[in-house]
Amino acid sequence: MKPRAGWLVAGLGGWGLLALPPARAVLEASLPGHMVGQIGLLVAAGWLLGRSWGPVTPGELGGWNRYGATGLVVAIFTLAFWILPLSLDTALQDPAWETAKFLAVPLLAGLPLCRSWSRLPGLARALLWAHLIPMLAVMGWIYHEAPVRLCNAYLLDQQALLAWTLWGIAAAITAFWTIRAFLGQAPLRKTIYLGERP
Repeated sequence: MKPRAGWLVAGLGGWGLLALPPARAVLEASLPGHMVGQIGLLVAAGWLLGRSWGPVTPGELGGWNRYGATGLVVAIFTLAFWILPLSLDTALQDPAWETAKFLAVPLLAGLPLCRSWSRLPGLARALLWAHLIPMLAVMGWIYHEAPVRLCNAYLLDQQALLAWTLWGIAAAITAFWTIRAFLGQAPLRKTIYLGERP
């Protein structure tokens, strides 16, 4: 696999910019900025690093990541851990925890997601998209209805703002797929693809 310089520079550059104190201060100032903005951008940086490796080959990682299932599980558990309120709070208080977040999210979420997504069967990718919408809606409801602060570093108004952010993302995803379904511009197996074909 020959690394692609453009994707590599973009991934490392974005990763480095996010680690700078000004970027961290801006994104971590709000709960939506921390959970959705910073975590999401760190995943994107890892994804770009994964793209720099070139197309996913059938024999990549042998049988360890067959159909992309293993890499996907690693990415999901990594994200599930780092969006926990306790993880977000601790990252703001402990520099070692913050460093771990900046290493784990790109390398254990974004990168394996990039290298695994194209190996998933089309139906599996469709089911994941379908599962993401209610998951975001439920998370938004939890943050909106919680009577106490779930993240000690952020006030209740930040939880409400995060709830509306998650609902907005869920609505945008729903609208996108609804429009796709009615316009019929491309088969579902092609439109749900986010990576690069082998």
